[in-house]
Amino acid sequence: MAERTRYSDEELQEFKKIILSKLDKAKKDYELLRHTITHSDGNDTQDTSPTFKVLEEGAAVLSKEEAGKLAQRQQKFIQHLQAALVRIENKTYGVCRVTGKLIPAERLRAVPHATLSMEAKEGQK
Repeated sequence: MAERTRYSDEELQEFKKIILSKLDKAKKDYELLRHTITHSDGNDTQDTSPTFKVLEEGAAVLSKEEAGKLAQRQQKFIQHLQAALVRIENKTYGVCRVTGKLIPAERLRAVPHATLSMEAKEGQK
């Protein structure tokens, strides 16, 4: 029996649903982080006494930095998911970019934006 070179259209649609679901959640999480950074929810130390404000400024800066890093990671994740959707449209989704073999469906269900098989990933170490 010949080795499969790509997933069927039905399988690609299953993966597309998974990706769209993760993409929707990722975008919501990104917006939440963005609002945290810009303080657009209005929950700040402006309405507290000056003593508490001094103590909380350091924590607020640290919190903004952490939220900024998380937002960057989330944005990168969104880009990877969007690229996976493009690969689905091109019917190249699920093909390892190193070995050229199909990435197992179980891996793609867990990490839908994966472009490497475990074999290729372990070879990078």
